[in-house]
Amino acid sequence: MFKYYILALFLIAIDQVTKYIVVTRMEIGEQLELIPNFLYFTSHRNSGAAWGILEGQMWFFYIVTIVVVGVVIYFIQTNRDQPMLQLGFSFILGGAIGNFIDRILFQEVVDFIDVYIFDYNFPIFNIADSALTIGVILIIILILFEDSKGKGKIKND
Repeated sequence: MFKYYILALFLIAIDQVTKYIVVTRMEIGEQLELIPNFLYFTSHRNSGAAWGILEGQMWFFYIVTIVVVGVVIYFIQTNRDQPMLQLGFSFILGGAIGNFIDRILFQEVVDFIDVYIFDYNFPIFNIADSALTIGVILIIILILFEDSKGKGKIKND
Protein backbone atom coordinates (compact mmCIF):
# COMPACT_ATOMS: atom_id res chain seq x y z
CA MET A 1 0.00 0.00 0.00
CA PHE A 2 2.89 2.37 0.66
CA LYS A 3 3.81 2.12 -3.01
CA TYR A 4 0.76 4.26 -3.81
CA TYR A 5 1.98 6.98 -1.45
CA ILE A 6 5.48 6.70 -2.92
CA LEU A 7 3.99 7.17 -6.40
CA ALA A 8 2.11 10.24 -5.16
CA LEU A 9 5.36 11.62 -3.67
CA PHE A 10 7.17 10.94 -6.96
CA LEU A 11 4.48 12.84 -8.89
CA ILE A 12 4.68 15.74 -6.44
CA ALA A 13 8.48 15.82 -6.80
CA ILE A 14 8.39 15.79 -10.62
CA ASP A 15 5.69 18.45 -10.59
CA GLN A 16 7.58 20.72 -8.22
CA VAL A 17 10.95 20.28 -9.96
CA THR A 18 9.49 21.12 -13.37
CA LYS A 19 7.70 24.15 -11.94
CA TYR A 20 10.90 25.30 -10.21
CA ILE A 21 12.75 25.12 -13.52
CA VAL A 22 10.04 27.17 -15.23
CA VAL A 23 9.91 29.78 -12.44
CA THR A 24 13.69 30.20 -12.23
CA ARG A 25 14.57 30.01 -15.93
CA MET A 26 11.65 31.55 -17.79
CA GLU A 27 9.88 34.90 -17.68
CA ILE A 28 6.09 34.80 -17.43
CA GLY A 29 4.77 34.59 -20.98
CA GLU A 30 8.05 33.27 -22.38
CA GLN A 31 7.57 30.34 -24.76
CA LEU A 32 9.93 27.54 -25.84
CA GLU A 33 8.98 25.56 -28.93
CA LEU A 34 9.40 21.80 -28.44
CA ILE A 35 7.36 20.41 -31.35
CA PRO A 36 6.40 23.09 -33.90
CA ASN A 37 2.66 23.82 -34.08
CA PHE A 38 1.95 21.28 -31.35
CA LEU A 39 3.91 21.41 -28.05
CA TYR A 40 5.48 24.37 -26.27
CA PHE A 41 6.65 25.24 -22.78
CA THR A 42 5.00 28.56 -21.92
CA SER A 43 5.55 30.14 -18.51
CA HIS A 44 2.07 30.92 -17.18
CA ARG A 45 0.41 31.48 -13.79
CA ASN A 46 -3.16 30.64 -12.85
CA SER A 47 -4.83 31.90 -9.68
CA GLY A 48 -7.95 29.84 -10.38
CA ALA A 49 -8.81 26.30 -11.35
CA ALA A 50 -9.00 24.83 -14.85
CA TRP A 51 -9.50 27.50 -17.50
CA GLY A 52 -9.13 30.19 -14.80
CA ILE A 53 -12.42 29.27 -13.09
CA LEU A 54 -12.84 30.84 -9.62
CA GLU A 55 -9.79 33.03 -10.09
CA GLY A 56 -8.33 34.36 -6.83
CA GLN A 57 -10.50 32.20 -4.54
CA MET A 58 -7.54 30.74 -2.62
CA TRP A 59 -9.42 29.91 0.58
CA PHE A 60 -11.92 27.89 -1.44
CA PHE A 61 -9.07 25.93 -3.06
CA TYR A 62 -7.35 25.39 0.31
CA ILE A 63 -10.50 23.93 1.85
CA VAL A 64 -11.43 21.82 -1.19
CA THR A 65 -7.90 20.42 -1.48
CA ILE A 66 -7.73 19.46 2.20
CA VAL A 67 -11.09 17.69 1.90
CA VAL A 68 -10.06 15.95 -1.35
CA VAL A 69 -6.75 14.79 0.13
CA GLY A 70 -8.55 13.39 3.18
CA VAL A 71 -11.14 11.57 1.06
CA VAL A 72 -8.50 10.20 -1.32
CA ILE A 73 -6.36 8.86 1.55
CA TYR A 74 -9.47 7.27 3.04
CA PHE A 75 -10.25 5.52 -0.28
CA ILE A 76 -6.66 4.36 -0.73
CA GLN A 77 -6.81 2.84 2.76
CA THR A 78 -10.23 1.21 2.40
CA ASN A 79 -9.79 -0.25 -1.10
CA ARG A 80 -6.70 -2.33 -0.43
CA ASP A 81 -8.00 -5.21 -2.52
CA GLN A 82 -8.27 -3.00 -5.63
CA PRO A 83 -4.78 -1.94 -6.74
CA MET A 84 -5.95 -0.18 -9.92
CA LEU A 85 -8.36 1.94 -7.90
CA GLN A 86 -5.60 2.75 -5.44
CA LEU A 87 -3.39 3.67 -8.39
CA GLY A 88 -6.00 6.12 -9.69
CA PHE A 89 -6.33 7.68 -6.25
CA SER A 90 -2.55 7.98 -5.90
CA PHE A 91 -2.43 10.02 -9.13
CA ILE A 92 -5.19 12.26 -7.77
CA LEU A 93 -3.35 12.61 -4.46
CA GLY A 94 -0.07 13.59 -6.13
CA GLY A 95 -1.77 16.08 -8.44
CA ALA A 96 -3.87 17.69 -5.74
CA ILE A 97 -0.90 18.16 -3.41
CA GLY A 98 1.34 19.40 -6.25
CA ASN A 99 -1.01 22.26 -7.07
CA PHE A 100 -1.77 22.84 -3.36
CA ILE A 101 1.93 23.53 -2.73
CA ASP A 102 1.86 26.22 -5.43
CA ARG A 103 -1.25 27.82 -3.97
CA ILE A 104 0.30 27.91 -0.50
CA LEU A 105 3.66 29.28 -1.70
CA PHE A 106 2.60 31.62 -4.50
CA GLN A 107 -1.20 32.05 -4.26
CA GLU A 108 -1.29 30.79 -7.86
CA VAL A 109 -0.40 27.66 -9.82
CA VAL A 110 2.57 27.49 -12.17
CA ASP A 111 1.52 26.12 -15.56
CA PHE A 112 3.78 25.52 -18.55
CA ILE A 113 2.66 22.68 -20.84
CA ASP A 114 1.11 24.40 -23.84
CA VAL A 115 -0.49 22.20 -26.49
CA TYR A 116 -1.99 23.22 -29.81
CA ILE A 117 -4.46 20.71 -31.26
CA PHE A 118 -4.93 21.76 -34.89
CA ASP A 119 -5.74 25.47 -34.50
CA TYR A 120 -7.00 25.17 -30.90
CA ASN A 121 -4.65 26.30 -28.13
CA PHE A 122 -5.55 23.97 -25.24
CA PRO A 123 -5.38 25.68 -21.81
CA ILE A 124 -1.85 25.61 -20.40
CA PHE A 125 -1.37 22.98 -17.69
CA ASN A 126 1.28 21.23 -15.57
CA ILE A 127 2.35 17.79 -14.31
CA ALA A 128 -0.05 17.95 -11.33
CA ASP A 129 -2.97 18.68 -13.65
CA SER A 130 -1.93 15.73 -15.81
CA ALA A 131 -1.75 13.44 -12.78
CA LEU A 132 -5.22 14.55 -11.62
CA THR A 133 -6.64 13.92 -15.08
CA ILE A 134 -5.05 10.48 -15.38
CA GLY A 135 -6.31 9.51 -11.93
CA VAL A 136 -9.88 10.65 -12.59
CA ILE A 137 -9.98 8.93 -16.00
CA LEU A 138 -8.63 5.69 -14.53
CA ILE A 139 -11.22 5.70 -11.75
CA ILE A 140 -14.05 6.46 -14.18
CA ILE A 141 -12.94 3.59 -16.44
CA LEU A 142 -12.73 1.22 -13.47
CA ILE A 143 -16.16 2.20 -12.19
CA LEU A 144 -17.82 2.03 -15.61
CA PHE A 145 -16.21 -1.10 -17.01
CA GLU A 146 -15.55 -3.21 -13.96
CA ASP A 147 -18.70 -2.44 -12.05
CA SER A 148 -20.51 -5.26 -13.82
CA LYS A 149 -17.90 -7.66 -12.38
CA GLY A 150 -18.21 -6.15 -8.92
CA LYS A 151 -14.56 -5.03 -8.95
CA GLY A 152 -15.08 -1.38 -9.77
CA LYS A 153 -17.08 -0.55 -6.70
CA ILE A 154 -15.48 1.87 -4.30
CA LYS A 155 -15.76 0.81 -0.70
CA ASN A 156 -16.75 3.57 1.63
CA ASP A 157 -17.50 1.73 4.83
